[in-house]
Amino acid sequence: MSQTTKKPAFSPFSKKQMQALCWWLPESPFSTCDAVICDGAVRSGKTLCMSVSFVTWAFSAFADSSFALCGKTIASLRRNVVTVILPVLRDLGFECNEKYSRNLIEITHSGRTNRFYLFGGKDEGSAALIQGMTLAGVLLDEVTLMPRSFVEQALARCSVDGSKLWFNCNPEHPMHWFHEEWIKKHGEKNCLYLHFTMKDNPSLTPSIIRRYERLYSGAFYERFVLGKWVAAQGCVYPMFSQQKHVCEPPENMEEYRISCDYGTVNPSSFGLWGKKGGVWYRVNEYYFDSRTEGRQKTDSEHFEALCELADGKKIRSVVIDPSAASFIECIRRDGRFTVIPAKNDVIDGIRRVSDCLKNGTLMFAPVCRDTIREFGLYRWEENSAKDAVKKENDHAMDDIRYFVSTVVANEDDDGFFAVAATRRQKGGM
Repeated sequence: MSQTTKKPAFSPFSKKQMQALCWWLPESPFSTCDAVICDGAVRSGKTLCMSVSFVTWAFSAFADSSFALCGKTIASLRRNVVTVILPVLRDLGFECNEKYSRNLIEITHSGRTNRFYLFGGKDEGSAALIQGMTLAGVLLDEVTLMPRSFVEQALARCSVDGSKLWFNCNPEHPMHWFHEEWIKKHGEKNCLYLHFTMKDNPSLTPSIIRRYERLYSGAFYERFVLGKWVAAQGCVYPMFSQQKHVCEPPENMEEYRISCDYGTVNPSSFGLWGKKGGVWYRVNEYYFDSRTEGRQKTDSEHFEALCELADGKKIRSVVIDPSAASFIECIRRDGRFTVIPAKNDVIDGIRRVSDCLKNGTLMFAPVCRDTIREFGLYRWEENSAKDAVKKENDHAMDDIRYFVSTVVANEDDDGFFAVAATRRQKGGM
């Protein structure tokens, strides 16, 4: 039996949401603006309002024209924007024809058809994807997560007379280029700036707002809940508590994984993880600091330590920083373990670990003393022009981040991984 998607229930729009929806209408005092920026708290209703407004504006001004919908990745764009607005547009009488292989949505209304192309701006090379197009408008969702080169290339494509620019984001570091060049200069750029809080979304109940307030802490609380552009400072994980997060792990785990931060001069940190009842426990760890020990270990010696940490358990995978090429090859040649290259985006990884600490899905055995020590010492860089962590007391922190970003964050996905392992042949390597 096929499943039908449940349509969202709408509350009356707030004043701020109505501004985002209607700023371009001829009777609006902002209709002559060339662009709009909506920033602020998560779940404040800005994305839906902007997306619907963008499409309806496009049809009020153009026919047979091309537009761009941009996100950090195509997958996040589809999740955050496309799957949300298409049911709404269809209810409003728009005919939407998705062409997945071309990342294109053809939309028709009242005899007019316009083309909406989907782009992901995840790295510096993404600018080439949009180069050469002629656009009548662009919407950039999560614009602060995209490289400046991609954003500026997308804006340069909007050369059609009457084109407009649409930006949507949550706050980041106050020295972020988008804050410096667009939010602080919105007046001189003839841009309407709308700042959202959770109170600007009437569909959020007080209990839901309290849930989000409990979810974040530190700089992430100020950004995602209060909607402020603030610098991260102090302890990276202020929510970590030995009373809350340190306990003896249960027996009979459902599965085991190992995460690795490999170093030669710098310390190596490996963590053995077991899952039970939706919670991941760091059951044991291996931590070797060559400076403290007065000698370096070879890849083979570190591999022996990895095998001792596994302790004969069935390890589903070993997650390791892909830059540790020689150690990955050492594991691969032996053939006992499946290797998964870790996702290594530092700030996104820290956010994910913070979420897991807040919701109680990460726990640590008392024997993991180096992890517990690093949690208390891991700090943000002070007076930095961007979010950055001090490169000290960060080795267990790195292997935990690899594990959460690569395994925990993908547990609800289909779970496809590129495997870098071979089985040992009889009689040799």
